[in-house]
Amino acid sequence: MIFVTPRATEKAYRLVTSQNTYVFDVPTSANKQQIVNAVEAQYEGVKVASIKTAVQNGKAVRYSRGKNRYPGTTTRRDTKKAYVTLSEGKIRVFDEATEEKK
Repeated sequence: MIFVTPRATEKAYRLVTSQNTYVFDVPTSANKQQIVNAVEAQYEGVKVASIKTAVQNGKAVRYSRGKNRYPGTTTRRDTKKAYVTLSEGKIRVFDEATEEKK
């Protein structure tokens, strides 16, 4: 079983409110069926209607190898996102913050 974590970004909030689509960070080795099973197991009363996945390539990063040597380059790890549309249930990712007026 894999572990999925929801992304709390502005784009994810817009997708939740308009299309009932949630964005999750998932392992790069996970396939769509494993992601569906993990979401339905982690969140009670949730039924997945559809899923889309996207792999984001890691950024290129330069680093220094000392004062007189040439810099090296490497890349960060790739990340995978899953866009999950629900047919039943809700997931509480964005708790509405109630600010007190002073």
